[in-house]
Amino acid sequence: MDVPALRRGQPDVRLEKAEFRRRVRLRFYDPSFASVEREVERVIDVAWDNYEASRKSPRTRRAGPEFSDPNAELAVEWLDAHDAIADARRRFEDPRSKPRVLLVSASPRSEHTCPSEMSKTFRLALIGKEAIESEGFEVDHLELSRLTSEYGRVIYPCKACVSTAMPLCHWPCSCYPNNSLGQVNDWMNEIYPRWVAAHGVLIVTPVHWYQVPSTLKSMMDRLVCADGGNPDPTTTGGKDGARAKALELEGWHYPRHLAGRAFSVVVHGDTDGVDPVRRALTDWLTDMHLIPADPSGGIGRYVGYYAPYATSHLALDADEGLQGEMRNAACSLVRRICMLRDGIGRSDEQLSDPRPK
Repeated sequence: MDVPALRRGQPDVRLEKAEFRRRVRLRFYDPSFASVEREVERVIDVAWDNYEASRKSPRTRRAGPEFSDPNAELAVEWLDAHDAIADARRRFEDPRSKPRVLLVSASPRSEHTCPSEMSKTFRLALIGKEAIESEGFEVDHLELSRLTSEYGRVIYPCKACVSTAMPLCHWPCSCYPNNSLGQVNDWMNEIYPRWVAAHGVLIVTPVHWYQVPSTLKSMMDRLVCADGGNPDPTTTGGKDGARAKALELEGWHYPRHLAGRAFSVVVHGDTDGVDPVRRALTDWLTDMHLIPADPSGGIGRYVGYYAPYATSHLALDADEGLQGEMRNAACSLVRRICMLRDGIGRSDEQLSDPRPK
């Protein structure tokens, strides 16, 4: 089959120097930077030179013998993330390792930012954390509210490389950092190994406009590389779309990098949308070949249904049923993990996939 040509024709996005300087200047809007004006100007000059030269990954090193092209230069940040994932996988596969749950608090709310109080999501997550730890499991608590409350925390958008060709979507993602565009400090390089090391995942999330919060959705989109992504960027010459298309058409095996882990999902809302969000999260995780806990591990409930937001924490205080369901979701996940580690897997795991994509 002939390799399809890359489709192009979108407007140019390159900035003129004046506009580039204006945008960088916004980083130094605070009048306190006036005392280092000359230094700021020099920084902007260097940043412009790097932008002009498209210095995406200015620090690289040889890929090494495990890659198809050992002499290819790969970004140091990507290689560090790749090595961290390998260490996490060894821990996951070690039968002597203590079982671990990745507990995701998905709400952006934090007492340390504008809302001025903690989220109900965080409170529910702590109930689950206590239940899991009481079973002797380790809990890695991933609080996505740090995206709104902590300096330098960011998850950049997925660039949808997979829609050019699956092998162009590298595992882990190689789109970031992009130093020439100032797209740095991407949190996903730390988050990928946390997913890999976990034997189970418990996601606790609110509903935002009939969807998951943008904090969670950003992480979900960037996990696309975990489902079929290419662990060897040298096979595509980095980001060579034509080479990636040819590689996929030769027959791509779509590796499931997170398959075999268990999951539970707890969704809470105030007026509507909990069931669509619960189903969407369950479908997403199942599509990646994670394994659902028993029915008690998939919860969608309302807290203070159509009541004032100001009293929603009081509503959660009074909802002992939801608190008990939160514990059950955590314990159901623990039971499923124990079964998987004892070799009791999915009943369909030996079946071949007629649609491997």
